[in-house]
Amino acid sequence: MGEQIDLGELQIEVLRKKIKNLHLSILPPTGRVRIAAPEHMTLAVIRVFVVSRLAWIRAQQRKMQAQPREAPREYLDRESHYVWGRRYLLKRLEKDAAPRVELQHSHLLLQLRPGSDEARSQEILDAWYRQQIRAAVPELIDKWSPVLGVQVGRIFVQQMKTRWGSCNPASAAIRLNTDLAKKPPACLEYIVVHEMTHLLEPSHNARFVALLEQFLPQWRHLKNELNSLPVRHEHWDY
Repeated sequence: MGEQIDLGELQIEVLRKKIKNLHLSILPPTGRVRIAAPEHMTLAVIRVFVVSRLAWIRAQQRKMQAQPREAPREYLDRESHYVWGRRYLLKRLEKDAAPRVELQHSHLLLQLRPGSDEARSQEILDAWYRQQIRAAVPELIDKWSPVLGVQVGRIFVQQMKTRWGSCNPASAAIRLNTDLAKKPPACLEYIVVHEMTHLLEPSHNARFVALLEQFLPQWRHLKNELNSLPVRHEHWDY
């Protein structure tokens, strides 16, 4: 078993990494706490840091536990699905042809080969959501690159259980959560700007917040909107 810090009812998992600073994470669905720490930092120092952030940890746990979650998806007719913040009713069509997904007024058409199971249905729909993100992001990058004065390297779109996006400042690569295609377009723009700002400031310190305030003054409203919307149902491994 790895290292752990016990603070009464709160247990914090400690992971050792080749990093310079502490990174605190609150993990869904219950708000489990994990902290990544430099390899040679003592547990006593880590403990002091965690104690200093207890109020923030409790607040994040309450938000996470209160956030609504989607019901498990069965990919059946008239099941509700969301695209760019709008609700669509699923229209399942089994046809001996290449799978496809298409928006039709208030319906989301999911065409599958006969006998396709739930896992295959999810795979096809998730791939379509990834395509929506990939199609929308280049325009946002072109819009914000001259504003922030940064250049983005590669863009990755994938399912992410614990975050909406991430950035690797060393490679200028940005990763985005596929499920952002279910949220209002302004939420995707907020995450893109958030991650691009990390190319100027890697950490979430006061300078990072000041930069976000400068570039996107309404970022707090967008963050709250995104975090108030239902999130994907998951069969969690922990």
